[in-house]
Amino acid sequence: MRQTFLTFLRGGDSALPGYRLSLAATLLWTGFFIVLPLCALAIRPWQDGMGAVVGALHDTRMFAALWTSFSSAALAALFNLPIGLFLAWALVRGDLPGRRVADALVDLPLALPTAVSGITLATLYGPQGWLGAPLAKLGIVVAYSRPGIVLALMFVGLPFVVRTVEPVLKNLPRDLEEAAVLLGARPWQIVLRVVLAPLLPALITGFGLAFARGVGEYGSVIFIAGNQPFRSEIAPLLVVVRLQEFDYPGATAIALVLLLTSLAALALVGVVRRKFSAWGDAA
Repeated sequence: MRQTFLTFLRGGDSALPGYRLSLAATLLWTGFFIVLPLCALAIRPWQDGMGAVVGALHDTRMFAALWTSFSSAALAALFNLPIGLFLAWALVRGDLPGRRVADALVDLPLALPTAVSGITLATLYGPQGWLGAPLAKLGIVVAYSRPGIVLALMFVGLPFVVRTVEPVLKNLPRDLEEAAVLLGARPWQIVLRVVLAPLLPALITGFGLAFARGVGEYGSVIFIAGNQPFRSEIAPLLVVVRLQEFDYPGATAIALVLLLTSLAALALVGVVRRKFSAWGDAA
């Protein structure tokens, strides 16, 4: 028994000393901070009985909030794809003045407190804001509506697309584009088959990360969304509302649905990414 324990601590046949001990500590740490809270979230709604769960799932306001969160996150991630691709292209291939400053500003939404970004966006795009007032004269309402939610989620999700595409674009040889030109390829063929094809798995990954961030976003959205039930209320806000009403089964049921749907969406994105990666390797 002692020899077996010492062999485990030493890592067995592994070249890294203490590999298994490090692996066990990592798994234990991950279990306490990730697996255990997720298991608690999955078990908590059922502690009050099946009736409480069924009653919570018959809440039409919950489904409206879930639809608002997921549809807005999907639209924001979709809009971020071309913007993130062009921005990554400018940072990698462009030789523009102030490129390093722009590269640092890309990560600003990740470092900026979400409440600060939400207040800033609401101020800019509000009815009396610098951008909201001219848009209002054109009949375009951004703040306190669904477009405001999409705009806030685009702001917080853009770095995920840029930082996912950027390293792949750096490793993309320019010789491929020059060879395509010499072989007589048209510009649209170069863009679609030479440039976008290798970047497609990275774009799908960036979409998945931006979507996952948008689904759970709270601080930057509530200040610009308007928070009107059945119109511009997001699911994370409804969870807070249910907790303030001491409706713990309803809050945990919404959180459970949000978790399961997010995991299913991320799993689907992962499957699609692997399919396109395999297609690119076969080509």
